[in-house]
Amino acid sequence: MASESAQGLGQCQGDSRVERPKVVVDASVCAKWFIDEEHSHRARLLRDEFVKGHVGISVPSLLCYETLNALRFSRLFDPKELALAADSLAKYGFEVWEPRGEVLREAARLSLAYDITLYDASYAALSEHLRALFYTVDRKLLARLPKRARHITSFAELNKM
Repeated sequence: MASESAQGLGQCQGDSRVERPKVVVDASVCAKWFIDEEHSHRARLLRDEFVKGHVGISVPSLLCYETLNALRFSRLFDPKELALAADSLAKYGFEVWEPRGEVLREAARLSLAYDITLYDASYAALSEHLRALFYTVDRKLLARLPKRARHITSFAELNKM
């Protein structure tokens, strides 16, 4: 199901009938769903909350490409395993946004203002547009966007209560 906001802020794909808290995650979080390393268990907690329907995940359309790129360059996946990871990502049913309009302009502004890639800025811009928390494990991004990005451990800590 695709919808476009009346103001041309962006386009999203996903089921908008279910109201639940939304978060934005980047590829550094999603890659940890497939690779066992530091903070993987905490990233999987967020994934599990999404699968249970307790939280929604919204992402820019580049998330799957970036996640698969991280998996590919980890050198831990053969072609068949990488294809399975691609299928898995596609089945999650994230709310996928095609940045345009205000979201795209905000990504460009954030990229210049904080000296980050437009790819990284697209996650922050989307989270601002949706008024959603943005989770990452990318230390450089956390350092550059301390008021906009949160480490995945902060999601895990909130869910211990």
